[in-house]
Amino acid sequence: MGQFLNLTVLVTILVLTMVGTAYSGNFNEEFDLTWGDHRGKIFSGGKMLSLSLDRVSGSGFKSKKEYLFGRIDMQLKLVAGNSAGTVTAYYLSSEGPTHDEIDFEFLGNETGKPYVLHTNVFAQGKGNREQQFYLWFDPTKNFHTYSLVWRPQHIIFMVDNVPIRVFNNAEQLGVPFPKKQPMRIYSSLWNADDWATRGGLVKTDWSKAPFTAYYRGFNAAACTVSSGSSFCDPKFKSTFSNGESQVANELNAYGRRRLRWVQKYFMIYDYCSDLKRFPQGFPPECRRSRV
Repeated sequence: MGQFLNLTVLVTILVLTMVGTAYSGNFNEEFDLTWGDHRGKIFSGGKMLSLSLDRVSGSGFKSKKEYLFGRIDMQLKLVAGNSAGTVTAYYLSSEGPTHDEIDFEFLGNETGKPYVLHTNVFAQGKGNREQQFYLWFDPTKNFHTYSLVWRPQHIIFMVDNVPIRVFNNAEQLGVPFPKKQPMRIYSSLWNADDWATRGGLVKTDWSKAPFTAYYRGFNAAACTVSSGSSFCDPKFKSTFSNGESQVANELNAYGRRRLRWVQKYFMIYDYCSDLKRFPQGFPPECRRSRV
């Protein structure tokens, strides 16, 4: 019976992966290319964006708007072939020494070996809350949707609408949670061969440069902040006002089952299980029961 359920979940996930979703966000209107000179490009009338990395420089972009809660979706197709040493980062972040940040980082690998999806949450300048995963598909063959659902109650990391990680608000345990600082969306493609692939043992093969990642399908159902005032997208505002009922819907029984499936079969690192790192005891939020 257990094997049948696992197979059913896998088939459903694969169907969701193949279907995809169409979005209307325009990169010219929503983002600025911030570094890398000509290595970042917006094309197809603002529907597509690419970042490239060569021996001289990587590249990056950031959102024109700041967000305070919402759901952020982006479709990415990662660097193909030998991507060892490269990192494609896609994240939310505020600024300053006590910044908040919610991270997706895709750590490249040698040809035929899987990417590592690295996630982290910073609150008031403190991170060190890493979880890492393999993916159940090749993220270089097609576009896949990577989503962040950010609410006062929790943060959900999603891949093709499949929850892979939940970081719950544990302020009652003295754990800071990102909920006061508006954040922009950032993405960058850069060389990190001192640590990214097998702890830095595998270096970037510059003969394969330029390395290129592609973006499309941006959508933000979120609250934006500008000059001290805020505006909430009606799509998000209606769910935000539903409070706990919407939170429950985001992680219903089926969603929790998918989450457990991903964490059982694809999680390769969890800071809440690293005894060597925390010999004196795990951080307080790790003691909370998992979804």
